[in-house]
Amino acid sequence: MSRLSIAVLAAALMAAPLAAVPAQAQSGALNVEIDRSARVQLNGAASSVIVGNPQIADVTVVDANTLFIVGKGYGVTEVVAVDGVGRTLFQREIVVTGGSTGSVRVWRGGQATEMACSASCAPSVRATASTAGATPTP
Repeated sequence: MSRLSIAVLAAALMAAPLAAVPAQAQSGALNVEIDRSARVQLNGAASSVIVGNPQIADVTVVDANTLFIVGKGYGVTEVVAVDGVGRTLFQREIVVTGGSTGSVRVWRGGQATEMACSASCAPSVRATASTAGATPTP
């Protein structure tokens, strides 16, 4: 074997662990309640985070290895985190549900009011379609 072949083989063996950054285990959908967050620890440094539908979920990047996924609206979306060369570190379906937090949406004609309930109900600070300026479809 020539010296050049040995040098190329050695360089390839040294670079192999760097190329083998696995994606985080995907064990089904990640359920997040609306207005709640879920912490995601990555196995590498993320350089980009993509949210399929930002009206359903949002991501806060705490540091290169830690994300918090926040449920913003009811529905299903996907979050993907990639490293500097485009390798997938995290890819998972995010399901945002109402949970058991004691909230209800009251409709009066086309006007919706989100109510937070415990012993009694009071209007929530959460913006709804009608209070955010959108017109609901009949």
